[in-house]
Parts: sequence; C-alpha cells; structure tokens
Amino acid sequence: MKKHIYLLVFIACMQFIEAQVIYEPFNSAKLGETREIKIQLPRGYDANPDKKYPIIMVFDGDYMFEAVAGNVDYYAYWDDMPDAIVVGVNQIDSREADMYYSEQNSLPIETGAAFFEFVGMELIPHLEKTYRTENFRVAVGHGETANFINYYLLKSDPLFKAYIVISPDLAPEMTSYIPERLTKFQTKIFYYLATSNNDVASLKAGSEALNTAISGIDNKNVLYNFKTLEEPSHYALPAYVIPDALQKIFLVYQPISKQEYKDTILKLESSPVLYLEEKYQTIRDLFGIDKQILVNDFKAIEAAIEKTEQFQYYEDLGKIARKQYPETMLGSYYLARFYEETGEPKKAMKTYQSAYVLEEIAGVTKDLVLEKAEEIKADFGY
Repeated sequence: MKKHIYLLVFIACMQFIEAQVIYEPFNSAKLGETREIKIQLPRGYDANPDKKYPIIMVFDGDYMFEAVAGNVDYYAYWDDMPDAIVVGVNQIDSREADMYYSEQNSLPIETGAAFFEFVGMELIPHLEKTYRTENFRVAVGHGETANFINYYLLKSDPLFKAYIVISPDLAPEMTSYIPERLTKFQTKIFYYLATSNNDVASLKAGSEALNTAISGIDNKNVLYNFKTLEEPSHYALPAYVIPDALQKIFLVYQPISKQEYKDTILKLESSPVLYLEEKYQTIRDLFGIDKQILVNDFKAIEAAIEKTEQFQYYEDLGKIARKQYPETMLGSYYLARFYEETGEPKKAMKTYQSAYVLEEIAGVTKDLVLEKAEEIKADFGY
C-alpha cells in the first residue's frame, strides 16, 4: 500500500518539474460569472512552435486536475502517450448547479444546460484559439461529472472522442441513452468505465448495469474498457483508474510491447512491415499526430523477420527506415540483409559498405557493416 501512495505522490508532483501550469480566470457569458480554469501545457511547448496537442478536459478540476495532469506528464515523458494540454474546470462551489438535469428526460436544463454550452461553445473555442490543439479530445469525470460528460457523447458530432467515466452517478435514462448512441458510431470512439467493489452501492450497481448494456453492442468503432477494482473507495478510485485509462486509450501510440510482439506480430499471416505501417497510420487517424516510427518498433519487426525467416520483408522495412532515419545506417542495413538473404550477395556487400559513412544506430555500427561486407567478400571471393 505504501508503494502505491509513494507512486501517486511522485506522479502528482512530476508536473511541477517542467510542465507549465496556468491558472486562468475565464469570464463566461453563458454562466454569467467567472470560472477558474487550470491549464497544464506539456514540456517543450514553447520550444516546439509547430507542434499541436490533444486536449484532456478534466471536470471537477478542483480535485481531479492534479491527478490527471501528473499522469499525463509522466506517461508522455516515457512516450506511452502523446504530449497533451490538460485543462481543469474548477467546480467546487458550483457542482450541483453545473450538473443539473431534468427529472423527466435526464438531460441538462437551466444551469446544467448553461454549463454544457459553456464548455462546448466558449471554453473549447477559447482553447483552440489560444493554444495549439489537435481535434482529439478526452473528457474525464467522476461521480456526477462522470454522468455529465456523457451528454457530449449523445451529440451527433461529439465534442470529445474519448471518455473516462469513473464511478458515474448516472441520471435515470442514461443507461439507455449511452448504449443506444454507441451502437451508431461510424468513427472510432473510446469509452472507459470504472467502479470498485468498495464503491457506493448504488453507483456500483449503475456502472455494472451500464457495462452489461454496452457489452452487448456489436460495433467495432467503439473501443470499450470496463474496470472493477477491489479495494478503492468512491473517492480513491480516480487515483487508481486514471493511469490505466490513459494507457488503454493511447495503447496504439505506445511502443510495440513484448506481449504485442509475441501474441500478434509473430502470428501474422501477412507482412509485419504492413502491420507497422498500419499502426502508425492509426496514430495519425485517431490522434492527428504524425509520429516518427520508433527505433524500438523497427527492431521488433526486424526480430520477427529473423525469427520467421521471412527475409523478403526486409526490402520494405529498409525503404521505410531510410525515410524515417535517413542519416543513419538502419535503412541500408535492412536492404543489405534483404539482398544477402535473397540471392544477391554482391549487392548486399556494396550496400553494407555504403552504410559505413552513415550514423550508427541501435546496434548497427560501422564495425558490424564492415564485418558483414568482409564475410560476403570472403565467401564469394569478390
């Protein structure tokens, strides 16, 4: 238990090292008052003027912001998720009014409708105008706000593409509205729902009922995760759930793992290079981020080619590596391996030799390429 506490404290404090946190009073015409907004800009925001970032919107920002911001900063540091702008809306004195909905149809009315419009019509446009943002947005809510963020899901063009719904205090009709809406999505949508065995009984029951309804949906565009923990109370749940939710939502963004390599890549009937290309195309499609292919991922595909002895795929891998890392030996090394294993030793020798003038990378060294070239020369007498 102490290890969990130390880790959470460490993560929550990480943001103050380099990430920029801005406290901004926002004058809202919709609400008729000023709200305090917390904004964490990612590390390197000022140093990368052409880079754009997803928005992670944190409701109940007065107590949820730091937990989310610290985890985002931590995972982005290790490249397990993209750098992102985290925005928290403080609701400590207005939560009940902000979450107000009709008893007849469970939809926002009066002060709840005003808050709904404030986020969509004032705050998001302000953020897009002021900061460099991508179209991918994540909403995070807990309890009543976990119910509220679903109202954006119900729109024909949802404001958010990912929803982290922690122990929701669901309005009566939401267990029908949410599954019905999810069945109709024709683009990717992320939905993460969580409760615990130590949660408030009514909230746990509502979450389980919603999970049952969503689990019956047959829609490949819905990327759904449900989590039931054992010990955390209702108020402790966010600290446990947020790290897992971020990892699940940004799973495709992460480097190829040992499990992915073993369970997926080695079992492919098609090209592992095509799998690599599709992985990064998915990152572009989902998050709007043109991410450079990680050297780690090149090495994973290389290992799969070697293990399955499908050396013909080295040609495509080499061409991609030359585009991604043109100053390094990586692309030439893969092309040389292709020539070496497909009956063109002379071409392989020359390609190894030509790689000598390029930069070393990931174990591909000048000594290695010269050694490979000399082996071919000795074997064939060139």
